[in-house]
Amino acid sequence: MAVKIATKKKTAKEEEQEDFFLNDLMIRGRVSADAVEKQLPSGDKVVEFRLIVTRAKRDGVDTLDIGAWSAKSRRTALSLHPDEWVEISGAIHRRFWRGASGLASRWQVEAIEISRI
Repeated sequence: MAVKIATKKKTAKEEEQEDFFLNDLMIRGRVSADAVEKQLPSGDKVVEFRLIVTRAKRDGVDTLDIGAWSAKSRRTALSLHPDEWVEISGAIHRRFWRGASGLASRWQVEAIEISRI
């Protein structure tokens, strides 16, 4: 027996609001050091590295944590070299875990695609 679920058609305003809350970024910078592969307690693997990005008007730099979760992005991240320029497409996430001193968190860019430039 098939069950049909009625769904409400979205209004133009609802569709516009969905685009407003889009978590999508593109960033370019230099790789700071060799990437490191980690296996999490869940069994998932992630490759992490840091990216050095220049601030607007060349007023200093920031270092961002990058996480490569998919098999393809992990392979690419492990092949990067320090000082190599890359462009990363992805999203920003806040990661939470329970450490020795309690709940901890940090922001991380999840790299969906990594391209050398």
